[in-house]
Amino acid sequence: MQEILSVCNLKKQFKLSYKQQKLQHTDKKVLTAVDGLSFTACKGEIFGLLGPNGAGKTTTLRMLATLITPDSGDAYIEGYSVVKQPDKVRSRIGFLTGELKLEDFFTPNYLFNFFSELYGVPADVRARRKNELFSRFGIDRFAEVKLANLSTGMKQKVSLVISVVNDPEFIIFDEPTNGLDVLTAKTVTDFLLELKAQGKTIILSTHIFSLVEKICDRVGIIIDGRLAALDTVSAMTKEKGLEDVFFDIYAQTAGGVQ
Repeated sequence: MQEILSVCNLKKQFKLSYKQQKLQHTDKKVLTAVDGLSFTACKGEIFGLLGPNGAGKTTTLRMLATLITPDSGDAYIEGYSVVKQPDKVRSRIGFLTGELKLEDFFTPNYLFNFFSELYGVPADVRARRKNELFSRFGIDRFAEVKLANLSTGMKQKVSLVISVVNDPEFIIFDEPTNGLDVLTAKTVTDFLLELKAQGKTIILSTHIFSLVEKICDRVGIIIDGRLAALDTVSAMTKEKGLEDVFFDIYAQTAGGVQ
């Protein structure tokens, strides 16, 4: 299979303020969020990063999306370095995070047009994709409604659509169904499977075991910023459910992955 992503020994540390040290009950002045992470992903694959809050999943995805720079190591998306060629990487990816805050006084229609222009999407292509995606997610009825007046689920749908305005081949989703009602979560999950069927490569982080079991081809379990296990979902769950596998690994590795 064609390798689309190569993550090579990524590491990222953050300085902790005195207040942060107190909140985390630690005297450490530096937090190692990601510690020597390496893995690959291939064309048409959904790769899941599974781990508890604070494991380093979001930091990893932010580095892949070029939002933050690794302290050391690198990652290559379609052969382009996230460290040395961030502009090339950004033009080829879609990125959705639960922390994406779209301005409430803009409408879905305006935002789709704005981000399409940022990516240089031709007007005719933009119109066609907007029609397809807005219809697919039921946004068309709310195209001129300000985000402030939309439900949480509809806002998430708008964010999802905007993240793929450029029809990217490589897509990064950080907790794509977190906090959504079951109907909206299913809509998002079905869309991820459609993207996979189109040959897109998807990297997603989550702490939802059932989501990984349903849609991921491979999964990396990340604990304390390190990769504790990596395998196909089918191989990892051959003898027991993913939740049981995860807690077995967590019990063995939390606080110091070997």
